[in-house]
Amino acid sequence: MSILSSFQNIFKIAELKNRVLFTLALLAVYRIGAHIPTPGINGEELSKFLLERGGALMGFFDMFSGGALSRVTIFALGIMPYISASIILQLLTVVIPTLGRLAKEGERGRKKIVQYTRYGTILISAIQSFGIAAGIEGMGEGAFVQTPGWPFRLMTMITLTSGTAFIMWLGEQITERGIGNGISLIIFAGIVARFPNAIIDTIRLLRIGELSLILLIPLVIMMVAVIGVIVFVERGQRKIPIQYAKRVVGRKIYGGQSTHLPLRVNTAGVIPPIFASSVIMFPATLAGFISIPWVQSIARQLTPGTVMYTIIYVGMIFFFCYFYTAIIFNPVDIADNLKKYGGFIPGIRPGQNTSEYIYRVLARITFGGAVYLSVVCIIPDILRGYFNVPFYFGGTSLLIVVGVALDTISQIESHLMTRSYEGFLKKGKFRGRRG
Repeated sequence: MSILSSFQNIFKIAELKNRVLFTLALLAVYRIGAHIPTPGINGEELSKFLLERGGALMGFFDMFSGGALSRVTIFALGIMPYISASIILQLLTVVIPTLGRLAKEGERGRKKIVQYTRYGTILISAIQSFGIAAGIEGMGEGAFVQTPGWPFRLMTMITLTSGTAFIMWLGEQITERGIGNGISLIIFAGIVARFPNAIIDTIRLLRIGELSLILLIPLVIMMVAVIGVIVFVERGQRKIPIQYAKRVVGRKIYGGQSTHLPLRVNTAGVIPPIFASSVIMFPATLAGFISIPWVQSIARQLTPGTVMYTIIYVGMIFFFCYFYTAIIFNPVDIADNLKKYGGFIPGIRPGQNTSEYIYRVLARITFGGAVYLSVVCIIPDILRGYFNVPFYFGGTSLLIVVGVALDTISQIESHLMTRSYEGFLKKGKFRGRRG
């Protein structure tokens, strides 16, 4: 009854109710657009061809577009170009000093970087959409295109690029006027939209005898356990104690308080699995369209579930965990800021010793985060590849769904608590992931 009353409290707050309804309305618009076909393409036949020949990479990117990519709808590119542009901009802020200074200028710098990210999204979308148009034209000897030629390529490029720009606008509107992070919720909606099909496929396998009820019950228990582990680790932190020295200004004493520096166990989020999957599956997918024996052999070795794929995948998850954490978290800057404002870690000298201590702690907890990501992401591949068990609820998709749900509930919780309403937990201590 407590959770039910908490949901009822949402609609007692006018602002929160409007934000929730606005978010649901825009997500509904996104799902409708994901079913509008791109002009000039035989969508049904092309969808069958892509799912048969596209393999693992097609399924991976199709997950982020909510099935729009395999159907080649106007939202076929999904939000991936925006994510790619955001990651590229984050990398460039480390490499290019001008962008690095811009990122530290507060709200003005943030708006400028967001503007550059939009330009990058359009550029990446235009390149990818043109490549898709040219690739579709060459598939099946033109059987999937009604009128091949430059008009078709330009029309497809404009349509898909406009679709991505519209999704980006939807995400920004949700972030500004709705509840939760708009881009994350769009990805969330695309993944959740595929869950009913997974449930239907599981029931179908159960009816025809390919999946027994004795095996299904442990799978459900495993899915619940995986969700519990994700929630536990995503909320996990290593708190480093911080002490501020006392300062006497006139007749008043300032400082002297104790606080802590929270370090997330999984600082990199879902970026490592996304990058690792993309890098590994891209050559495997290209090989699926090349009819050469040794190329096909390499493609089979890089198929999810094989020993080679699992080893490379786990190795790349570890690499990207440390790489991305190093980009977004700088122990030297933190140590300098602590020293500047009179803060220190008890038992550690300020300055370089502090930065080295933070780096050692971060390296250790990042190792634990990498192990956690690797285990969660390879569970479906191990079950399907080695035990021939159809397990649809796991891996990167479950990580994203649970993480976004935690963030969104955390925001709703804060709205309820600031207006003295009971939250989803009795004491109102629910915390989402920290970025």
